[in-house]
Amino acid sequence: MAILHITLIVLIIIASLLLTLTVLMHKGRGGGLSDMFGGGITSNAGSSGVAERNLNRITLGVLVIWVVTIVAYGVLQRWVGF
Repeated sequence: MAILHITLIVLIIIASLLLTLTVLMHKGRGGGLSDMFGGGITSNAGSSGVAERNLNRITLGVLVIWVVTIVAYGVLQRWVGF
């Protein structure tokens, strides 16, 4: 069970970092965190609707992975008691 515990913690850390990066990469709608940290994607790819939709899908996928790992870690904590 210790291997599962460590694996879930590593997945939570990786997913948290990826989720933060993907949220900050979104095109700013004015005055948000993405503008403060560089303005998001400012190249021609950033102005494309396809790029923004793909980034939305990636962000949603990372969010699902993050939520699943958090719930799995909580269940592991509840039943095993690490």
